[in-house]
Amino acid sequence: MDLDDLRAVLFDMDGTLVDSDAAVERAWHIWAQEYGVDAAAVLATAHGRPSDPTVREARPDLDERQVAVAAARQLELQYTDLDDVREVPGARDLLRLLDVLGLPWAIVTSADRRLTTVRLAAAGLPTPDTLVTSEDIAEGKPSPEGYLKAAAALGVDPATCLVVEDSAPGLAAGYGAGMQTAALKGLRGDLTLSGLRDLADLLSEWTPPPPAPGR
Repeated sequence: MDLDDLRAVLFDMDGTLVDSDAAVERAWHIWAQEYGVDAAAVLATAHGRPSDPTVREARPDLDERQVAVAAARQLELQYTDLDDVREVPGARDLLRLLDVLGLPWAIVTSADRRLTTVRLAAAGLPTPDTLVTSEDIAEGKPSPEGYLKAAAALGVDPATCLVVEDSAPGLAAGYGAGMQTAALKGLRGDLTLSGLRDLADLLSEWTPPPPAPGR
């Protein structure tokens, strides 16, 4: 990716900025036990997308009202489990660098707003002005809706955005939005990162674009 074209960085939250993997797995294990399904099978598809589609796949016998109740129960298990939620190494420094550079950034997450804010606080990370959660969209990842909404809120062309993700559904959402992608956890994107510090090193060379004519 040509960093000269970059105008905004859009982050996933869980697994990308916030290390919540253990809490997520504990919540799904408890939920799976309560709903009589195999936890390993649930966890194989749960990461990187809202709870509802995972609930539907795990319990196709449930009607829409029951799915909503089951998904709400899964979220409730996550709201209070914050003991080992922390920043992904390098997240705080990367966000500070973006602010210093004047490079806009946003979070697009499959979590709802309540879970997003409590996890960011637990990890010691700021809540951005532009935050797109599961409550703000009709379709979750891999749909590109969330990332397109974030780009519109920031007032930037989707083609000039870099999506930072740690899951296949999230990367598919970024590609679907026509954005460049940076992939973590061994996944492949336009940039393949071993960690957020790799991205910080690359962005340290970024320079703001010149002011538009007449400004």
